[in-house]
Amino acid sequence: MRVVPSGNSFLPILSYLSGTMYHDPAQVYQPEADTFLLLRVALSEVRPTDRVLEIGTGSGTVAAGLPEPSRIIVTDINPHAAVCARAKGLEVIRTDLFAGICGSFDLILFNPPYLPTKPEERIDDWLEYALDGGITGREAIQLFAEGAGRLLAPGGRILLLISSLTGLAEVSAIFERYGYRVSSVAEEPVEDEILYVLRITRPH
Repeated sequence: MRVVPSGNSFLPILSYLSGTMYHDPAQVYQPEADTFLLLRVALSEVRPTDRVLEIGTGSGTVAAGLPEPSRIIVTDINPHAAVCARAKGLEVIRTDLFAGICGSFDLILFNPPYLPTKPEERIDDWLEYALDGGITGREAIQLFAEGAGRLLAPGGRILLLISSLTGLAEVSAIFERYGYRVSSVAEEPVEDEILYVLRITRPH
């Protein structure tokens, strides 16, 4: 586990006059092609009665783009991202993946940190949490696969955004080892990689 950035300059600032939290946008992953691809697929997948959980919401763009009256909870370990998402009116829990989250959800969304990253390439800031997937690019995905089952409702679905840099076959194999069914439902070439959205379910 990586050490959480400790410098005070990394923390959002609370205005004691207005009670408003200010964050540093440079420490929040801004919407990119992967964000919008996941949002497009989520819009086609979400149902009016779904209880939705988005892990690692970042700017909150995906969750905020879903239609009401979807019941949505979002998480992020990054305090700047939590402030940013809350400013969009989202119910935010600041936590690592789904630590401390209870209940069951019909739809779980996750755009994980998937870039293969060597230890010497790491940067000690909050934005790193949105990018650094460890040496294989699959470290956060592995942890997610291990724990997602306790939160997924019967008949529930997971939408996971990954990259060709992460390994489509390797990621699929991770979830299949936990008894999931995996299918690629969208893909989009972007520069030197291909983005995929995986739809992951458990047999009844």
